[in-house]
Amino acid sequence: MLGSSRPRILIADDHVLVAEALKKFLVADFDVIGMVHDGRSLLLTAQPLAPDVIVADIGMPLLNGLDAAERIKRFLPGVKFIFITITDDPDVIAEAFRRGASGYLLKTSTGAKLVAAIYDAIEGKPYLSPELCSSVPGVLAQFESTGGWHDSLTERQREVLQLLAEGRSMKETAAVLNLTTRTVAFHKYRIMNTLHLRNDADIVRYAMQNHMLFAA
Repeated sequence: MLGSSRPRILIADDHVLVAEALKKFLVADFDVIGMVHDGRSLLLTAQPLAPDVIVADIGMPLLNGLDAAERIKRFLPGVKFIFITITDDPDVIAEAFRRGASGYLLKTSTGAKLVAAIYDAIEGKPYLSPELCSSVPGVLAQFESTGGWHDSLTERQREVLQLLAEGRSMKETAAVLNLTTRTVAFHKYRIMNTLHLRNDADIVRYAMQNHMLFAA
């Protein structure tokens, strides 16, 4: 796939300083072809750039990294996803691999581990930060059998839920998704009815508990 050329990397992190630091470190070994700072920009940028590897955070605004990865893998099935995040929750790690991740590292990992993860991903080998390995195998098996989260929500409903949980109004959510406010209101009603949520606080709580939204 890569021939003699250097692997092409796309970086996605909502913290601009983190993204810039990753780029400065990775340019020695890879071609960094782009940086984006939210999940929706990642979704729109990935297809035209067609990177070999995407290095992404999970807790991004507008669209979280897990949902973005799952959708991108549909039109770029060969792209490798490396998640680098602060989240060490075994459930999130398992869900990341279920959604198509090739690697998962903590932001406390060394740069050398990130480079190793990228090369392993390119060779088709999954990479997990060594300090996380002991907590994950049982959870991975569990998610392979259960299908993971959000099965009761449609893809559009997950988008709406995350945006509302971020504190955006229905009008703002409609603008982001290119929908009418009435359509967003309909999705909100269906979400709350399906998940038995009573108010906006319940929406935020659900999003955080199900790792669609992360505390700052």
